[in-house]
Amino acid sequence: MRFSANSLIAKTFIAACGAVSLAAFSQVSANEPVVVSSKIDTEGSVLGELIIQTLERHDISTENRLQLGGTSVVRSAIEAGEIDLYPEYTGNGAFFFDMTDSSVWNNADEAYKTVRERDAEQGLVWLQPASANNTWAMSIREDVAEEHGLVSLEDLATYLDNGGEFKFAASAEFVESAQALPAFQEAYGFELSDDQLLVLSGGNTAATMRAAAQQTSGVNGAMTYGTDGGLSALGLVVLEDTKGVQPVYQPAPVVRESILKTYPDIESLLNDVFTSLDLVTLQELNADVAVNGLSPAQVASDYLDSLDN
Repeated sequence: MRFSANSLIAKTFIAACGAVSLAAFSQVSANEPVVVSSKIDTEGSVLGELIIQTLERHDISTENRLQLGGTSVVRSAIEAGEIDLYPEYTGNGAFFFDMTDSSVWNNADEAYKTVRERDAEQGLVWLQPASANNTWAMSIREDVAEEHGLVSLEDLATYLDNGGEFKFAASAEFVESAQALPAFQEAYGFELSDDQLLVLSGGNTAATMRAAAQQTSGVNGAMTYGTDGGLSALGLVVLEDTKGVQPVYQPAPVVRESILKTYPDIESLLNDVFTSLDLVTLQELNADVAVNGLSPAQVASDYLDSLDN
């Protein structure tokens, strides 16, 4: 779960965060469990379970407060010292620090460096992020991609220029937001007509992916997020944003500095796990929960077992 750049919620959140007290950043006892939290979505629960189980396997006791709420709720909780550790996305630094107009968020290294440096001032430490990027994306049916050799949005632009058949399902926000479809079109030099768009109410990518999978009204492409669990199951592939049009949203553990001083092994333990999470891997883990019906705890356990073998 992450913010949309034009969201009113994000703007309200920015103001609210300024009022949060940081008085709770004190050294903690090694006898106290590490309070691990996450956002309320599928990916948050999977990443949260990976964190909890990694720590527990190395004799660091935890308290499970996963799926606490949306971004603003969890962010406020860690700033207030009510939780100690949770997975966050680098691109959300744009909203945490009122920097939505900055280009640093479109570069993975710069986004991580910026959010890490800014949060260090507040006693929050960003550990190593996954390479997976949970940002807005344009995806296409796998059979179409394979038939026409479509890997990137540059390939899509060439395909469209040559008269390729394409109809795209998206939310009104994605179609109208200057940072979404219009930004993709400007960067890659294509333009979709009204006949090439199926605009759905709401922003649920499950609906747009389903439209492409079922070829509703001729749809073969869909608005998605990069790590959506349904992509593989529904036979869709993300077209690479080679020009970095969208902000980068790489998940990373964020931990209070006092906790890291008490349990210094946390950094290396979680770095090993998160650096293993590339785009396909995180899609598959999410799919095991969202599509295959496994519990996040089981998915995390199986994945950690695979890393040990």
